[in-house]
Amino acid sequence: MSVRLWHAVLSASVALAPVVASAQTVPAGPSAAVISMREQWLNPAVNSFTFRDTNKVFESRDVPRSGPVWPLVTGPALAMPQHQSSAGSMGYNAWADRTFTNALLVMKDGKVVFEDYRNKSDAATHFISFSMAKTFTALLVGIALGEGKIHSLDDKAGDYVPELKTGGYGDATIRQILQMRSGVDYEERYDFGEHPSLAATIHTKAIVRNQMRFADPAVTIGKKTAPGSTFNYATLDTAVLGWILERATGEKLETYTASRLWGPLGAEAGAFWMADGPPGNGRALNGMGYNAVLRDFARIGQMMLDGGKVGDSQVIPAGWVKEMTTMIPFPAEYARKAEFKGYGYQTWQVDNEPGAYSAVGLAGQFIYVHPATRTVIVKLSYNPPVEPEWLTGEVIDYFHAIARAPAPK
Repeated sequence: MSVRLWHAVLSASVALAPVVASAQTVPAGPSAAVISMREQWLNPAVNSFTFRDTNKVFESRDVPRSGPVWPLVTGPALAMPQHQSSAGSMGYNAWADRTFTNALLVMKDGKVVFEDYRNKSDAATHFISFSMAKTFTALLVGIALGEGKIHSLDDKAGDYVPELKTGGYGDATIRQILQMRSGVDYEERYDFGEHPSLAATIHTKAIVRNQMRFADPAVTIGKKTAPGSTFNYATLDTAVLGWILERATGEKLETYTASRLWGPLGAEAGAFWMADGPPGNGRALNGMGYNAVLRDFARIGQMMLDGGKVGDSQVIPAGWVKEMTTMIPFPAEYARKAEFKGYGYQTWQVDNEPGAYSAVGLAGQFIYVHPATRTVIVKLSYNPPVEPEWLTGEVIDYFHAIARAPAPK
């Protein structure tokens, strides 16, 4: 399924799902009013606002900042390029409205040259990353590997989480899971209703109602293809990586994120993971649930562009960013149906620009890195449930125009 189609099916299904009171009382579970609000999360009438400060509605785990802040130097302002489309020529403001933009930041040569907050957001607003969180998970795997907590990417998932040994993940290696090639029988298809798909069931019971843990089905899921043979985008794979990280490090994911990534990054604000239950009864939703301010998302992009370094400090082990952004191209039959070109370790190849890569999240979240021009672009969006066919293409085209615009002097 293409990323666009997956976004459309997920968003439409959840946004339009009827509010049904639970027939069973769950101790310490969310109230009917909270469930009702959670079911409207992706509603296009309000998603410009529901994609912010999600800890007010969902369970969450704080990731506090610590240590010195990495100062982002402000450079001369970039004159944003015109955008050419079937709707005609337009400037940045019209393009931003056309492409459902909540906030956008551009860095060139390590300097902030453009920053824009829209729809009553500001520099203190915490935005949901959706699946950009998968890329952050891969960064954490690299850190754990560098520390020797994970011994090898060719270790099997069950080496760290014994509960996984007898199911479909039993023969899958950490590398294969990073590449979305676990081989398990899972479809990122959100069919709600009388006979919901597995993905829909997980969404409702884990995220909305907190009645199960997101990764629990990984214990019993079957196998569909040989591990490593076939790309199959699966948030369950990333949830398994989070489970492996917690077992390998002996720490909660939020604690490990804070001490190994967020503090050393020099983040200016605390962040948080959404969670699938209250403390002591749930885990961080590392496949889709990270929330941070715009400038800290930009710091992640700049750190990756700089090979995992913040100034002179090697935050991510040397060589890991290059390894995780080395893409496996999609086969021709898949590429014809997909918006994007290939996949690395929880990171997308969204175009044919040499060396470019992106963290990508539901509803138009991007951290786009263009090494050839030393450009980082963060776009935080509120795309509608059924995305226009032109939308992603026009966003990527404008990224190219920004990247090619000369750095201001």
